[in-house]
Amino acid sequence: MKLGSTTVADQRGRLRRAVLAALVAEAAELTEAGHRVVVVSSGAIACGQSALGLRERPERMADLQAASAVGQGRLFAAYARLYAGHGRTAAQVLLTSNDFAQRRSYVNARATLRRLLAWRIVPIVNENDTTATDEIGFGDNDVLAAQVAIMLRADLLLLLTDRDGLFTSDPRLDPEARPITQLTSREQLADVRWSSSRRGAGGMNGKTGAALMAAGAGVRTVIARGTRPAVIADAVAGVAVGTSVPGRHEDSSAFKLWLRYAKPVRGTLEIDGGAARALAHSGGSLLPVGVTGVHGSFAAGDAVSVVEPGHGEIARGLAAIGARDLRRVVGLRSAEARRLVPHLDEEVVHRDHLVLIDEEAR
Repeated sequence: MKLGSTTVADQRGRLRRAVLAALVAEAAELTEAGHRVVVVSSGAIACGQSALGLRERPERMADLQAASAVGQGRLFAAYARLYAGHGRTAAQVLLTSNDFAQRRSYVNARATLRRLLAWRIVPIVNENDTTATDEIGFGDNDVLAAQVAIMLRADLLLLLTDRDGLFTSDPRLDPEARPITQLTSREQLADVRWSSSRRGAGGMNGKTGAALMAAGAGVRTVIARGTRPAVIADAVAGVAVGTSVPGRHEDSSAFKLWLRYAKPVRGTLEIDGGAARALAHSGGSLLPVGVTGVHGSFAAGDAVSVVEPGHGEIARGLAAIGARDLRRVVGLRSAEARRLVPHLDEEVVHRDHLVLIDEEAR
């Protein structure tokens, strides 16, 4: 479950201790019943803002990082005390996007979380804001929570906020706003407009993106109000609360889930129709002869998006050839490419290092 800044802290950055106590009590009951619970919690910057006596959330990166450094310890200490009151141990786990981008770090983080859960310890996860470079300004904990849920193949991702799920517009400003009880595609959001909280980084746009990401990997997601009584237990039981996003069937390996949802894309490859069919229906690798365009600056081992003009992205994979070398052999057959650049791999993207994007292509 992910707790947003507006659930964790009030407008002055003070912890909402009664709200946290109620949510921790619910989560502790689930753990006692045999469920494995991971908490992704925002609020470190808000707590730091309160402790430092700042009236407004900082805007400069150094100020955000300093506020987070002050607030993170206070935030985790609050969780540790609350869980201890229920006979549970909490563990602090701080991650950055780089921990997901690098396969070895990703596997290590997953192993640590699994071990904590096996020991019936509750991980309290947050972004490592004090060492991040752009995560505070451009990322948010909704995406982090979705990636953790995908990493652990969770049964449920619960995004807790200060509203009763998604609406067609901001219900605080528009009396005609209607609740969206189930979200199945981005097309439903075409005419939706929301305002965002000054205290958080994500807002409803971040939550919908995270929910659709998790659902695409097979994780059922619920967006609901954090102060709703029994919200966690009801969401776990399948009771209608807030907005539900059904998880789609996902049978990909852990490696391909990482590649599809966690590895950042560094470039784009345009391919012709024949190559697209070979990838989608024949289980083939991508060869230089099928590539018609190379965009971006990437090295061998970086993730690239594979697109067919007019059809959008059809696959994502790890490039076996860097952008500079690939531009020299675009459109050439393998034998011609090897004569021109002898050290190159035969495949641009090997089939084992590629995942299809469209369900239709599967």
